[in-house]
Amino acid sequence: MKTNIIKLFGFGLMSGLVFTSCSDDFLKDKQNYDYTGPEAYDDVVGAQLRVNDIYTRCLPDVNENLSWGNPSVGKNDDAGKSTEEYSGFGAFVDGEQNPLNTMSGTTPPDLFFGSANNIRENTYGHIRNINETIENIEAGSLTQEQKDELLGQCYFFRAWRYYNLVKYYGGVPIVETVLDPVPGITTPRSTAKECIDFILSDLDKAAKMLAATTMNGSGYTGDNWGRVTTGTAVALKGRVLLLWASPLFNRSNDQSRWTYAYQQMEEGLDSIEACGYHLYTDAGNVNGSAFAKMFNERGVNPEAVFVTLYNNRTGDGNGNPQQYNSSWERSVRPSNTSGSGLSASAMLIDMFPMKDGKRPSTTDTYTKLSTSTYTYEREYPFMNRDPRFYRTFAFPGFRWAYQGSNDLTADDPNNPSYDNGANYELWNYVWYQDADGRDNPYVTDDNPAYGADNLLTDVKGVYVRKRSDDLDVNTPLYTFSIVNGASGFSYSAQPYMEIRFAEVLLNLAEAACGAGDTQRAIEILRQIRQRAGYTSADCGIDGGMDQAACMSAILYERQIEFAYEGKRFDDCRRWLLYDGGAHFNEVAGAPSTWTLTGWNGNTCTWLGVKPLNGQRREGLEFRVNNSHNNGLGGTTVDGDPIKDVARCAAVDLRKELDPQLETLKAWYGENLVRKDRKGDGHTQDYVDLYVDFKPYYYFLGIPRGAQSNMKAVEQTIGWEDYNNGGNNGTYDPLQ
Repeated sequence: MKTNIIKLFGFGLMSGLVFTSCSDDFLKDKQNYDYTGPEAYDDVVGAQLRVNDIYTRCLPDVNENLSWGNPSVGKNDDAGKSTEEYSGFGAFVDGEQNPLNTMSGTTPPDLFFGSANNIRENTYGHIRNINETIENIEAGSLTQEQKDELLGQCYFFRAWRYYNLVKYYGGVPIVETVLDPVPGITTPRSTAKECIDFILSDLDKAAKMLAATTMNGSGYTGDNWGRVTTGTAVALKGRVLLLWASPLFNRSNDQSRWTYAYQQMEEGLDSIEACGYHLYTDAGNVNGSAFAKMFNERGVNPEAVFVTLYNNRTGDGNGNPQQYNSSWERSVRPSNTSGSGLSASAMLIDMFPMKDGKRPSTTDTYTKLSTSTYTYEREYPFMNRDPRFYRTFAFPGFRWAYQGSNDLTADDPNNPSYDNGANYELWNYVWYQDADGRDNPYVTDDNPAYGADNLLTDVKGVYVRKRSDDLDVNTPLYTFSIVNGASGFSYSAQPYMEIRFAEVLLNLAEAACGAGDTQRAIEILRQIRQRAGYTSADCGIDGGMDQAACMSAILYERQIEFAYEGKRFDDCRRWLLYDGGAHFNEVAGAPSTWTLTGWNGNTCTWLGVKPLNGQRREGLEFRVNNSHNNGLGGTTVDGDPIKDVARCAAVDLRKELDPQLETLKAWYGENLVRKDRKGDGHTQDYVDLYVDFKPYYYFLGIPRGAQSNMKAVEQTIGWEDYNNGGNNGTYDPLQ
């Protein structure tokens, strides 16, 4: 079994160097280098430019959705829509209507290959460039100290590229040298274990080579801030070890994997901290303001273990590579501030912890965890919640300040100014034209909701606020302008953190729990919650939990801490949360080793977590209640049926919350009512459909495009083999 991937590498070394990572100093050189000869690696500047190009190609990009070269970054892509965070079926959970397969179903998303015949937009093209750089630096005449610093960064990114393949596909072809373009040279899919060992080896090399430069108490600083460090490599190693110990790869719950992961992570924590990483804190923390601010810290940020940096330059209109802006702010802001907005699902809103850190009694998942002493008020979901709740979601009647300009009202006089955004309030309540629309839970073109404050049909039910650059918390990293039709938040330098220090700790907690040290895990959970703003001694985390309850608490904490950061889909897959792993015997050709024997044969039952399969994620909005013209209005700003009703003061997160929330609750009671709108799909006859993640999706099949370019590749069990007439694949990711 061979893989003819050499054809991808016969184009020569094509490398347009665009310096888009780390500090702005990495963005100054605008030249393109179509060919880099070996002599360039004898000069530290030339070699560094080549390494910079690897950053350009391989760093996670907040402007992209889940794809072959990019992890999910928290948007409503196929990953986000496969979790509790968003409603509306993504490709992986629409199984009843459109089952994925290579030939007969809906084509699966390509998370493996990318563009064939384009070395810049192909996974193995990136790996080839990294291998070429490694070989040339090693053969060059730089000092060993200079080589180590550069090679450490290369080995990290090679490991990063392979990790993103293995977590979805299991074993993949390992290519660690630059292959000569000789016809017939092929590389087979290695086993998953071989790939994991290869990734860990690269990360160990990276950590060792970068130690002299970065384990100095502060890691990289100044112009080099944002580069990967020993701590970055050790942190990714922890994530890889956790993946290998998790039920996805560890069906029998082999305890040696958990024990080894725990030992390696605990020992590695000192190295991570020696690079200057720790939980981000702020002395002026009010209602979770430190939690909000850390996502918008452009200086040296101790939370940012693996980070992509952006700038707020506007460019020159000619594709100037110096312009590298983040799109997150304009993604989450409402349309009446020139954004587009993201809608949160009611499922996640309803399951978020209460003020005491316990789960709402109304949620039917995480049933092994204690319920809150606070009554969950479904009509007023913002009452008595975890401090992070208010930094994750935005409801009607909440302040959400930004630094704008009068361009916004000049562009559309119906847009509210709110002092050019400095005192912006979100009032996204809705009304309908007729009773059929008002009472219809299904979202159709015939019954649009109309939102207040000129949101109209661009309104979102409850906005995602997570990671927003809030003027009340931070000096903005964006340059607001809507000239020439640009979004006001187009030019944002907000960084994106792929690995936060909080994840380092929660990975360690999970490994500790899996290895049987629940007390260490509980200690870490409380540490995370102290940073979030909890002040009670136990931070809402019960002591003395058994292993199953402790692991459930860890997964719950990960879901809340990392909401809308692109991490939940991987957690759902790692822990088989769609069906508990109970249906692998239904996958055509699955060997007996696929059967889950650990965790009593069902992870969901063991954890006390309700499987996602069979559930629906609905939308949520607050409409004008029937005491105001029956909740009906017109299609324009003036059609607001409560436009003449005095609004209460918007909730200001800089002030004491409880009295403000009581005031807002009373205003809602007089004017608004919760409406649950259908979010997930339905048939043409409006029969509800439910999440249906097929058991063979846990390991994806090689997409058809990649198969056609890799003729001898072995397809994954459960997936159609394009190169074998559509017969079932034979490659076992667990072999």
